[in-house]
Amino acid sequence: MDAITDEYMKDMLTKSKFYSLMILKAGPKEITPERMQVVWEHGRRNFELRAKGLLSIVCPVREENDIKGIGIFNVEKEELKKIMDEDPGVKEGIFTYEILLCKSFPGDMLP
Repeated sequence: MDAITDEYMKDMLTKSKFYSLMILKAGPKEITPERMQVVWEHGRRNFELRAKGLLSIVCPVREENDIKGIGIFNVEKEELKKIMDEDPGVKEGIFTYEILLCKSFPGDMLP
């Protein structure tokens, strides 16, 4: 691997862009068999947001804890709040969320 020089780092930092990081958390209502259709529709909506170019990376969390997933969105925090407030799982109380401003590089992706 080539050495990462200060000049390279400075150049790359000029190309970075702000994104919105959404942390999906367990809500007050548990996921039950009766609520699985709502979770399914939450997933469908994620695919729709990906297709529209709004949701760049989505990662459901499979560990047993209060964090249920993360998403990196290509929208401002205010717009993401509007998007998440309309999420079926959030509206049903299955999920809550937190939004954080983050920075990355256009073109970054999972291998």
